Parts: sequence; C-alpha cells; structure tokens
Amino acid sequence: MKQAIVNGRIIGSATAGRGYVEWDGGVITAVGEGDYQGDAGLVTDAGGDWVSPGFIDIHTHGAGGHDFMDCTVEAYLGAAEMSARHGATTIFPTTLASTNENLFETFEVFRRAQPLNTKGANMPGLHLEGPYFSYNQRGAQDPRYLRDPRPEEYDAILAASDDIRRMSLAPELDGALELGRVLRAKGILASIAHSDALFEEAVEAFRNGYTHVTHLYSCTSSVVRRNAFRYAGIVEAAYWLDDMTVEIITDGVHLPESLLRLVYKLKGADRTVLITDSMRAAGMPEGRYVLGARNSGMEVVVEDGVAKLADRSAFAGSVATADRCVRTMHRLAEVPVPEAVKMMTATPARVMRIDDRKGSLEAGKDADILIFDDNIGIQRVVIAGETRF
Repeated sequence: MKQAIVNGRIIGSATAGRGYVEWDGGVITAVGEGDYQGDAGLVTDAGGDWVSPGFIDIHTHGAGGHDFMDCTVEAYLGAAEMSARHGATTIFPTTLASTNENLFETFEVFRRAQPLNTKGANMPGLHLEGPYFSYNQRGAQDPRYLRDPRPEEYDAILAASDDIRRMSLAPELDGALELGRVLRAKGILASIAHSDALFEEAVEAFRNGYTHVTHLYSCTSSVVRRNAFRYAGIVEAAYWLDDMTVEIITDGVHLPESLLRLVYKLKGADRTVLITDSMRAAGMPEGRYVLGARNSGMEVVVEDGVAKLADRSAFAGSVATADRCVRTMHRLAEVPVPEAVKMMTATPARVMRIDDRKGSLEAGKDADILIFDDNIGIQRVVIAGETRF
C-alpha cells in the first residue's frame, strides 16, 4: 500500500520547508514541498516535526544488553532493534580484537541473523575493528589479541566472509600498507584506528587506501615530541588531507564542545560522520557490563553517561544512541539540524558506498524514514517502508 508523511520539515529539500514523502512498498516514490496531492492509502501528518532519512551508524559494538561478539543471533537481533528504536535504520556491526575463532564464529552468526532481522536496523555488512593496532593506542581493546598484519592471516579472514565492508587498523604496523592496498582492491573501506602514526605515515597510508579515520581524537596520535623535536600526527593529517573523511563519537563525553566545533569547522558535514561506538549498555541503565564477548570480554562500569574500564583508566566505547549523537552535535556544538543529520545520513552512506539507496530522501531510494521533534526525540521509525517504532 502506498503511504505518505505530510506536513513535515523535510531534511534534504532546498529549504527544509514543509513538505511530504511518499513511498510504495520499500521504495520512496515522491518527495516534495508544499501540500501533498497524491493518492496514498495511508497518510501520516508529521505536525511540523522534522522528517529525515534514517540514521546510519557505521561503528557500533552493540546495544540493549547485547554485544556482537557474543556470537549469538539474539545479540545481533537485539542490538539491531535497540538501535532502530533510537533512529538508526542502518548499522554496521563492529567487532573487537579477538581470536580468529571468535571472529569466524561471528561471521557465521551474522549470516544466520540476517534473514531473521524483521524488526531492527538494516545490517548491510560488518566493520572489523582490529586486531591490528598499536599497543600504546589500544584504548579498551584487549592487548592479548593485538598483532601485526600478515598476509597468511588477513587473507584467511577476508576469505571467510563476503560481508566485510570496513576494516580499522594502525597503518604504521609492519605489513599494514600492503593490507591497505588489498582492502582498496576488494572495495573494503580501510580506516586508520588505534594508531601512533606520525603525520607523514598517515599521509602515506592515505595514498595506500586509508581514506577514513576511526573515532578521531580517540586513540589517534596528535602532536608529540621525540628527542626534543615536535611531530604532527593523525589528527593533523586528517585536517590537512581534504579528501580524508573522519568519524567522531558525539556522546558529549568523548569529545568536548570545543573539539566538536573544531571538527565541524575544518572538515564540515560532508567529511564528518557521527558514530555511537556503542557497547552493550547503550539504551540500558548505568551499572557494570562486559565489553566484548560476555564470557571473555573486559569488565566495564557505566557511569556519568559513558562506559569506562573497571579501573577507570580509559573510556570503553560509549553508551550513546544515534538520536543522542545528532542531539549532541546540534545542541552542544550548535550545528543546524539539517547539517547534524547529514553527518549521520548522507555522509556515512557515501563513506560506506551505500548512497545509491540510502542516506537521503529521494525517489528510488529505500524508504528508511524518521519523524523527530526539535529535541531529536524519535516519533516514528520507518524501515524498508514498514513502521517499526
């Protein structure tokens, strides 16, 4: 049945003025400003609220009490559902540094979960975060599993799944530049992460396929002194390279207002992606949780709106949801709503190469649509043309 949302502030239109979105089945059929004159069988009045493409979270480890490294179908479906309740209509489940056995197991579970995912966010593919990281920039990654990339290992990993869409790693490690070229040839996004690379190493990494930076400022090098001399790092390279895209955790805790404003000013909405980097406690009460697999992960404590390692020495992912990320960028950094939304819709869609069907409200694209108020409070979630929440 053809459906429409009317009387909404349409994000993506020239003026974000009052207008409508129409869809049939799972595909958008018309978007326009002014009054709706179509023949939809079910029409919803947005009452002047914002009408937006569904949010896209390209870096999430879990939510709703579930972690993707639990390696259960229940974990994938539960996390996808909690993500959708908060406006994320598309997510890229993200792994952690682990054993290869655990990694291969989650590949298989992801395949089994896909056809059963009838309520939660779309899951177009996987993001592998690790295990090829700098020990000094490991953050909450388990140091037991950190290592350098070797062809015999990463070739086996890449051959084990057709669902890998992105891999985050430290490009200064021995063998990492070669892996960057392999990922580029396979159409997999190579992203700089948990890295001590200097400016020059980051630029060389960009030339070898690393076109994105994972959670900028979090476990990424900046200006350092070595033998009395100063050296720029990844942060400076990300600003200097115009075509380098970045992502930031916008829970209002990982980055202060000043850095949120700086990233927006220097990279802009077209080169900046908002991410949750959420762990299993997203959408849940504060307390004690496990980051990673429930039976072998790292104990964390959730307090003050953020997850921390048990000894409180570092953050351990976030408990943010997609709506909170957009709200933080709008309210704390004073970014206009359409621009904040672009950083969690059109920009991540382009970065992950799914912008042919997602990320904007246009005829022919997937009917993943949100209605939310001025506080980014989610009022309605439509995924593939069906109202889920």
